[in-house]
This record gives sequence, C-alpha cells and structure tokens, in this order.
Amino acid sequence: MTAFRYRRAALALTAAAVLPLTLTACGGDDSSSDAAADKSSSSAPAEEKSSAPAEGTPADGPFGPACATVPKDGAGSFDGMAQDPVATAASNNPALSTLVTAVKKAGLVDTLNNAQNITVFAPTNDAFAKIPKADLDKVLADKEMLTNILTYHVVGEKLSPMQLESGTYDTLQKSPLTTKGSGENYTVNDTSKVVCGNVPTANATVYIVDTVLMPKS
Repeated sequence: MTAFRYRRAALALTAAAVLPLTLTACGGDDSSSDAAADKSSSSAPAEEKSSAPAEGTPADGPFGPACATVPKDGAGSFDGMAQDPVATAASNNPALSTLVTAVKKAGLVDTLNNAQNITVFAPTNDAFAKIPKADLDKVLADKEMLTNILTYHVVGEKLSPMQLESGTYDTLQKSPLTTKGSGENYTVNDTSKVVCGNVPTANATVYIVDTVLMPKS
C-alpha cells in the first residue's frame, strides 16, 4: 500500500514537470509561425505605382510628334530656347524659318521679344507651304496684312495644356481664337493641330502648329 502511494506520487510529479514543457513547446510553435507570417508579409513587394500619366492627362513638358525634330542640344534645343526670348528662340529652330522671316518683315521681333508672359502659336514651314505661293508672297509684301495675321497667333498670357482643353482667348490682333483637346492632342480654331506643344522660352510658351491661323475679322 505504501509502495502504491509512492508510485502515484512519482507519476504526479512527473506529469507536473512535463506539462509546462509541453505547453511551452506548443506556445513556441505558434510564436514561430506568427513571426514567419509577419516576416513573409513585410517582405512581400509593395504594389508598384505607375508613373505614366493617365490617358487624357495634359503633359508637363514639351509634347507632340514634331518635338522629335528639335535639336538635342545647342541654342535650338528645348534647353537653349528656354534661355532666349521667343523671337530669338524661334530663329534657332530650322522648322520655323518662314515664320521668323515673316516676323522680321512685319517688324515684330522687338515686340515679341520684349513682351512678357505670352503664348505664341507658331506655324511651321510646312504650314506656310499650304498657302499658295502667290498668296504668301502677297502677304509677305503687305506689312499691315502680315502684322494682322502674325499678331493673331499671339495671346497675351501663358496658356498651359490644361487651359487649351476648351478655351477662347483674345489675341494681340484683338480677334479671339478657340482651342480644344486633351492629353497631347489639341487643335486651334478646329483646323490647326498642335504638333509640338508647351515649349518654354524666356518670355513665352510656344505651341508649334501645322496650319497658319487666319483672323476672323
């Protein structure tokens, strides 16, 4: 009987010693599992955010197919043009040589270079080439008519691409022009497309267009 009591006591002590160890081991497994899960969660790569502008979002810098023809460096580059007033900047762009000739004939170089915070819609050589040569020669020879046309391409404030989405703006010629579009696609007066836009110069923002604009009055 005494031996039986000793045996029961020994079993009880053994159980008491083993139980905490078992519980500790079980708790350790849960902790390790949680830690592994946390580590796995923290090491998962964050979802990448797209840096590309959404479709229809106005561009921050120069945009358009004709921008590819702008020199990469020198006075005619975007960086170079940003340092010069608009008439001087245009003279460094070979695609605007006819416009520069017209501006000189009209005596508008100083007017454009000394103006502040303006927008110039600058027709390319190809835009002038759409006008029959006889008509173009006539315009170039008539200073009053030429001035009337050229000043119609100038707005007395800097326009951002967002402002071109749907707007009507008075020109230096006094007649209004209209703009519409989004993203990198804009037209002026429903006929002239912006082929290289949002080009900065020292005193103006330039939108190069593919058709010469004609005053409405």
